[in-house]
Amino acid sequence: MKNYLIIGGSSGIGKELANQLADSGDKVVATFTKNEPVADNPNINFHRIDILEDNLSLNFLPDEITGLIYCPGSINLKRFETIKPIDFETDYKLQVIGAIKVIQAVLPRLKKAQNPSIILFSTVAVQTGLPFHSQVATSKGAVEGLTKALAAEFAPKIRVNCIAPSLTDTPLSAPFLNNEAKREANALRHPLKRIGTTEDIANMAAFLLSEKGSWITGQILHVDGGMSTLKI
Repeated sequence: MKNYLIIGGSSGIGKELANQLADSGDKVVATFTKNEPVADNPNINFHRIDILEDNLSLNFLPDEITGLIYCPGSINLKRFETIKPIDFETDYKLQVIGAIKVIQAVLPRLKKAQNPSIILFSTVAVQTGLPFHSQVATSKGAVEGLTKALAAEFAPKIRVNCIAPSLTDTPLSAPFLNNEAKREANALRHPLKRIGTTEDIANMAAFLLSEKGSWITGQILHVDGGMSTLKI
């Protein structure tokens, strides 16, 4: 039995991954920020934390953590000239500083585990230029840089990888998929002609956490329906 920590495990990709890991018999600690969810599986324990607080406490964790998955993110699509510097700073704090604080807090527990792994999340917009994506691409670009730097520093003990999805059907992306016309238009932008699901992304995360992914580190893995590499 392994212990996993999913930051932002109460909805979307984090929730799907928590259920997959728990269904396999592993123990999952999933965090949330506001409304406490009801656990669908006895192997999932929820804890409320504020990753932006000055004195982040994770003393509720077991002594050994096999995998850390950091899911918090935002999707703010605006014209560059309308974005205030504080908006970039807010996203950076959530998606980069938050990840750094959690990794530093959990690192001693990861070092005690066998085949420990960290998974971060980026976006297809970092390596594929898309209009109105400067805010999200800036902070997620930093996440990709952090991934490679930590993978080098933590090798050979701890593997660090990053998943870069395209638009995925989650509560966060609901404003872009809230009617059939939007869903169809966004699906057609992808070579595989559909929107990604939480299961698509969680499947990759579960693979990277497993022994099957034990020779993979420092990678930015695009799970994006072909958007980042194909034009058809």
